Amino acid sequence: MSLRLTRRCLAACLLGLTALAAAAQPVSVRDDRGTEHTLAAPPQRIVTMLPSLTESAWALGVGQRLVGVDRYSSWPEDIARLPHLGGLDDAQIEAIAALRPDVILASTASRAMERLEALGFTVVYLKAETHADVRRTLEVIARLLGTPQAAGRVWADISRQIDAAAARVPARMRGQTVYFEVGGGPYAAGTSSFIGETLARLGLVNIIPATLGPFPKLNPEFVVRAHPDLIMGVRSEQAALLQRPGWSALAAVRHQRLCGFDAAQYDTLVRPGPRMGTAASWVADCLVRLSATP
Repeated sequence: MSLRLTRRCLAACLLGLTALAAAAQPVSVRDDRGTEHTLAAPPQRIVTMLPSLTESAWALGVGQRLVGVDRYSSWPEDIARLPHLGGLDDAQIEAIAALRPDVILASTASRAMERLEALGFTVVYLKAETHADVRRTLEVIARLLGTPQAAGRVWADISRQIDAAAARVPARMRGQTVYFEVGGGPYAAGTSSFIGETLARLGLVNIIPATLGPFPKLNPEFVVRAHPDLIMGVRSEQAALLQRPGWSALAAVRHQRLCGFDAAQYDTLVRPGPRMGTAASWVADCLVRLSATP
């Protein structure tokens, strides 16, 4: 064997040993319930119990480690092959336990995970209501997975896509007031929510003040009094806006100043994860279309 080939083999071996050593290093993270978790090595079997957590783990490059997801996880398409294990309140405890996950990523709102903790499983609770939360969630998951540098890359991609969407928003649409309806109402995306923050970066003014919280429950009369220039939400619900008391007086309803999104788009819009840039692009598309309407 030539000296050059020998050196290449040695270099490859050293790189392999370094990667193995890194993979074997303990990892520690603090979740959003304030619990410190330490694992002997990055988890190789992961269950995610929230769509945004599924998408975040996938975007961070460890989709092959996912062994189960929640009922609503739908992106990317490869997720369809995995067991779907219920939701926030009706998680399939026995099925999850049978998968022997090293870690379970769950929402802080989940009320079903305590049973799995009692069985000895590691549950990392995370929440993402704002852009800062999304960034922190990516960092926690990336650190847990032993790929801390990946979080910065994913967040940079999100920010770049939102900036690109903002650059396409016509000048005449900037400063328009907007009501973003969540789940067909009576909830809304407030100024302090990740959706509200994206809308602000696109130059829109949210009618829901930050003091009401990220996703407040509203009296329908609140929207009538606020008289938004634009209304956004799931398309299938918008046909009935005229039937709501007082809403026929809203110019946004009368003149169809509406951004209605199909079910798949809407799911992306309300998920605080790596596809927020894509969601911003769809909002920008609607603003461009409305700008061209007399």
